[in-house]
Amino acid sequence: MKGFAMLESNKVGWIEKERPIAGPYDAILRPLALAPCVSDIYTAYQSQLNYRENLILGHEAIGEIVEVGEKVKDFKTGDKVIVPAITLDWKSNESNNTFEQQIFGRRYSNIKDGVFSEYFHVNDVDMNLALLPEDISLETAIMLTDTVSTGLHAVELAEVDYNDTVVVLGTPSISLMSVAGAKLKGARRIIVVGTNKESIDAAKFYGATDIIYHKYGPISDQILELTKGEGVDKALVSGMDSDAITNAVKVVKPGGYIGNVNHFGSGERFSIPRLEFPRDTKLSIMGKITPGGRKRMEKQIELVTSGTIDPSKIVTHVFHGFEKIEDALNMMKTKSLDLIKPVVIL
Repeated sequence: MKGFAMLESNKVGWIEKERPIAGPYDAILRPLALAPCVSDIYTAYQSQLNYRENLILGHEAIGEIVEVGEKVKDFKTGDKVIVPAITLDWKSNESNNTFEQQIFGRRYSNIKDGVFSEYFHVNDVDMNLALLPEDISLETAIMLTDTVSTGLHAVELAEVDYNDTVVVLGTPSISLMSVAGAKLKGARRIIVVGTNKESIDAAKFYGATDIIYHKYGPISDQILELTKGEGVDKALVSGMDSDAITNAVKVVKPGGYIGNVNHFGSGERFSIPRLEFPRDTKLSIMGKITPGGRKRMEKQIELVTSGTIDPSKIVTHVFHGFEKIEDALNMMKTKSLDLIKPVVIL
């Protein structure tokens, strides 16, 4: 089968591999929709992982089942399904250990080939996959696999509550779902760092109340000015470089929370400013990869079908055809000015 892979560090291209084999609890899927992620760029071009070669990229996919294992109960050949980016081995101890979830749950383009191929493997399908409702488009559905889940997880980690003032430090597209999640939790004020017109319009659609810009000075100074020196209750870090953590510490009130879901692709250390770090009360910095699994996907499906969240505003570019994966990934790498998220429909 054909796939798009990291051939070696800083080199990507098409590759031929054997079609994967389904175990008794597993399934083989053909992709219906694929989407590149910034972490694919980190993997391929910034040596985020230990040495890899000929590793098929991608972890965001909607697929159709073409083969199921003999012990799969809830899914059958022909089912169209949402595949979470995090697919745990629910038969092992790792699924019960939060730290090991972070290591082993992210299987695609890490410890096994990813989804940018003509066929891909899913483990433990009864616990990982979710059926795709007919009334959700492929473009919307694929946002649930990672973008929506990760953006909402920043909100969960920071324990956003009603009447909170929140700042979202990130770049599209995950940060936009953090905005939507904060609004859903009842945040009174949501401050967002603006990038392009498309992301600013989307941020306002999802509930942002204030937009600040890098060009107008240090981000932390602008946030403190907006809040009259009080700072914010919660900070959601879902993008940018390691300076985002520094800025978050500077602006979060003592006793507040920082929820980090950013997949930092570079930098050796985080800088925690001494003067702004509280001495007499706590400041919690919570960071974890998004959870996976079927139940989480089904809950997110309900958010969409009920009209509570509309992820379609995130998708700015739609490609058609398997061979367009390369173009979509390159668009993520070059960061087109009007880009939020590209999707490939097969």
